[in-house]
Amino acid sequence: MDESSPAVRWSPGLAALGRDRAVVALESSVLAQGLPVPANREAHRRMGEAVVAYHAVPAVLAVVRGVPTVGLEGDDLERFLQRDGVAKVSARDLGWTCARGRDGATTVAASLALCAVAGLDVFATGGIGGVHREPPFDESADLLELSRTPVVTVCAGMKSILNLRATLERLESYGVAVIGFGTDEFPGFFTRHTGLHVASSTDDPAEIAQVFRMHRALGRPGAMLVVQPLPAETALDERLVEDAIRLALAEARSAGVTGAAITPFLLAAVERQTDGASLVANLALLEANAALAARIAVALREGG
Repeated sequence: MDESSPAVRWSPGLAALGRDRAVVALESSVLAQGLPVPANREAHRRMGEAVVAYHAVPAVLAVVRGVPTVGLEGDDLERFLQRDGVAKVSARDLGWTCARGRDGATTVAASLALCAVAGLDVFATGGIGGVHREPPFDESADLLELSRTPVVTVCAGMKSILNLRATLERLESYGVAVIGFGTDEFPGFFTRHTGLHVASSTDDPAEIAQVFRMHRALGRPGAMLVVQPLPAETALDERLVEDAIRLALAEARSAGVTGAAITPFLLAAVERQTDGASLVANLALLEANAALAARIAVALREGG
C-alpha cells in the first residue's frame, strides 16, 4: 500500500490497519449497480467478513464526492448502498467524476486503476467484463486495464452473459496471465464448467504469491488473473444459465438497452429467469473470491 499518493484518500481506520496487515481491494460498482437492494448490503458484509477471517483488511474502492477513496465507510458507504446519485465509473471516467466532485462506484477497470495509484497488490471481484455476445464489437474496458495493471485479480471467471471463448482469447492476446485455483478449467461465473482450458493451475495461495513476485520481477505490465469456480452447492446448471441468458438478451434488444447499462440489465434479467438462484450464486462467489484474495494477500505480505 502507498499512503503517500496525493491523488487518493485513505479512510483513517484503514490506513492504520493497512500498515500492519495485508489489504484486499474490493470494487464498489457491484454494490451500487450490480446487485439489488438489500442483497448489496449482504454482499458487503460477507466479503468483508471473509477477508477479515483470513487476517487481512477489506478496502472498498470508490470516488467519494470527487475524491478517489480507499476504504468506503460510514455515511459514504450508506449513500452508495442506497444508490443515492452514485454513477457507475470505469477507468476512463475517473478524471471527469473527480473534477466534477461526484460520487462514483468503480468497475473492475476503475478499481484496477485506483489499485495502481494506491499501491494495492490484490483485488477481488465477482466476474470480469469481456467481449459481449451482441454486438460482438462491444468489449469491456476491464480487459485493457487488466493488460496494463500489475495486480492479482481474483474472480469466478468472466460474467456468464459474455462470449466466454472470445474473452479468454482476448486475455491471451493481451498477455494477461491466467491461473486456475483448484481447477484447470476457466469457470463461467454462475457455472463451474465451460470446457475452456486454463494452462496453469494450483491449489496453494502461497504459490500464487510466489508467481506474482516473479511476474513483477520480470517487469510484466499486466494483471495476474486468478480464477476459481464458485462453490458447488450454489453453482447453476449450464443449460439453465444459457437459456436464461438467451431470454435476457431478447429482453435487452426489445428494451433498447445498450452500453454501460447492458450488464446490470442482463444480470437482473437472468435473476428473474432463474427465480433468484443466480443472485444466491453471485453472493456466494463474491464471498469465496474475497476469502481467496485475502489468503493470497497475506501470503504476499509474509513473503516480503
